[in-house]
Amino acid sequence: MAFRLVITIKQRVCLSFHALQKRFLCWVKPATTSLLLGTLTDLAKGKSELIAENALLRQQLIILHRQIKRPTYQKTDRLLLVLLARMVRTWKQALFLVQPETLLCWHHELFRLFWKHKSQASPSKPRLSPETISLIKEMTTNNRLWGAERIRGELLKLDIRVSKRTIQKYMRQVRAISSTWTNLEDLSPQSCGSGVGL
Repeated sequence: MAFRLVITIKQRVCLSFHALQKRFLCWVKPATTSLLLGTLTDLAKGKSELIAENALLRQQLIILHRQIKRPTYQKTDRLLLVLLARMVRTWKQALFLVQPETLLCWHHELFRLFWKHKSQASPSKPRLSPETISLIKEMTTNNRLWGAERIRGELLKLDIRVSKRTIQKYMRQVRAISSTWTNLEDLSPQSCGSGVGL
């Protein structure tokens, strides 16, 4: 009788322990549905680098759980992975869904898109007036040896501010038109100074 009582108590203690263990694991287990929620639960652990690394790994797991075969990455996934990897010193070792080269390519792509967006001309920026464009073209045709810097200097004397690159753009247009086959008539032997007859 005492033996059965010991076995019953032992079984109940084991069942209670397993139930307690399951509850504890559910409580400690990170949420796979939200990066923000998982990161907030990690705040109690300390060290910001550990938090960033955990967030990086968690985001990759979220992506993996969404897919069956090869995971597809949304733009927000790429952005989050690049930003989180930037915060982790050992980011190459923390990656397991993405190759480090792929992450670097995403970083370069985001960098290129950022600067493309930053460098786009704002609508409030004044465009070049048609008079200034015709003046640049006229200076280019009349003074073939002048470069963009010289034309820019002459325009600055007239208090017209134009970048060297803009001047080069309009110079190319003029020189492309003037360097056609029709200009070969100007290169006759008389105009070149070789008036020696054959």
